[in-house]
Amino acid sequence: MLAFIACGERVKTLALLPCRRLGRGDTAIPATLESKRMRQRTCLAIVLAAGEGTRMRSALPKVLHPLGGRPLLEHVLTTAKQAGAPDIAVVVGPDHAAVAATAQRIAPGARIFEQRERRGTAHAVLAAKPAIANKSDGNLPDDILVVFADTPLLRPETLAELRAALADGAAVAVLGFTPIDPTGYGRLVMRGGELIAIREERDASAQERLIGFCNGGLMALAGEHALAILERIGNANVKSEYYLTDAVAIARDMGLKAVAIETGEDDVRGINTKAQLAQAEAVLQDRLRAAALEAGVTMTAPHTVFLSVDTKFGRDVTIEPNVVFGPGVTVDDGATIRSFSHLEGAHVGKGARVGPYARLRSGAELGPDVHIGNFVEVKAAHIEAGAKANHLAYIGDARVGAGANIGAGTITCNYDGIAKHHTDIGAGAFIGSNSSLVAPVKVGDGAYVGSGSVVTSDVPADALAVARAAQTVKEGWAKRLRQLKAAGKKKPAEPS
Repeated sequence: MLAFIACGERVKTLALLPCRRLGRGDTAIPATLESKRMRQRTCLAIVLAAGEGTRMRSALPKVLHPLGGRPLLEHVLTTAKQAGAPDIAVVVGPDHAAVAATAQRIAPGARIFEQRERRGTAHAVLAAKPAIANKSDGNLPDDILVVFADTPLLRPETLAELRAALADGAAVAVLGFTPIDPTGYGRLVMRGGELIAIREERDASAQERLIGFCNGGLMALAGEHALAILERIGNANVKSEYYLTDAVAIARDMGLKAVAIETGEDDVRGINTKAQLAQAEAVLQDRLRAAALEAGVTMTAPHTVFLSVDTKFGRDVTIEPNVVFGPGVTVDDGATIRSFSHLEGAHVGKGARVGPYARLRSGAELGPDVHIGNFVEVKAAHIEAGAKANHLAYIGDARVGAGANIGAGTITCNYDGIAKHHTDIGAGAFIGSNSSLVAPVKVGDGAYVGSGSVVTSDVPADALAVARAAQTVKEGWAKRLRQLKAAGKKKPAEPS
């Protein structure tokens, strides 16, 4: 199985170790040295997830909307852990139990803090003050990362760059970017390689508005100075809110160093509307497709294939156009997924063939060289090596033995209105077209089921089961019907 990750516009196998992206005025540090240094430092990530997300026009909390098959919050928490932050604090809003539960499912050790009043980003960060002060063991974290739960495209190496800046002596490190149009963004005012201020556009001078380097919102604070800086932030502004951006000026007033690290716009891309969610999905899909292609997957029309972040591919996998991979899919070496198929929670074995127009639902396990053809649906079923269901079938809660053949129109009748039941089809069995197997039922190895049968009892190995009404033939009946139609009369009565 090939392991790969998508990183911006570059794709790297896990064996490669890149240098970190440079901030303005930085020099290159090999990633091997960077990683060793980061492992020696403790880190707390504070994830701000208290926003209402009213512009999403949805009952679902904004940070729980899916992107690439995962909630936005899961992307950010995963990135924080990958950046070396084992200690995580999540700040949620009132009545956001679902957000808290999701955070603790993804990061079981995460501490949850509630921001009851929305009084600005610095106020939200201070909701996690016990984590910052680390009252549990009294040791302050070396690095504190402040990230937003609605920036799912953030990469771990970007957070590592912020941490590296703290390791180099900065008290505050801000993530910046250079958009095509800086209108509306706060400007990062630099002098001699240091960040001296974050100037909101409404407060910027005409000269400062010409600056193209803008605030991305994410920030890192040195643990030893974090509380002193945060508690000095005031609310003497039009909205009477406590702004995290003021940390830069306060740090400099304290004689501390502030720096800015430049990244691409996608790293800091926030999501506030469904349109922005769709834009982020497009960026993520491009990353995932590029990673898959680089890893050796063949896609004839990659822009029509949709992947989840946890999709796994083996070698020499072929994916035809218009295929959707939901969460939890693994495709082994040499398998082919044909057009217009939908897979979720499924495992496709080596050399298997799926589709076109097939659906694999959660729990579908396909063995080597299995064929699942057009308009076949498989759910919670193990299809063993070489078995075939080439057309128009439903296989649910079942085992299909090696080399078995499932005819067109076959259904495993797994649900009786109350509970699901299992169907077991033996190796080499042949199920004739348009058969219904009423579970629980077992068809033995090598057994045959005649076409059109409704099987309600077990079929022994190597037996033939035919369960359908006897055929009746009425000589001349069709001819008489045509004659009556021509005469304008009713059709002949059925003989008793």
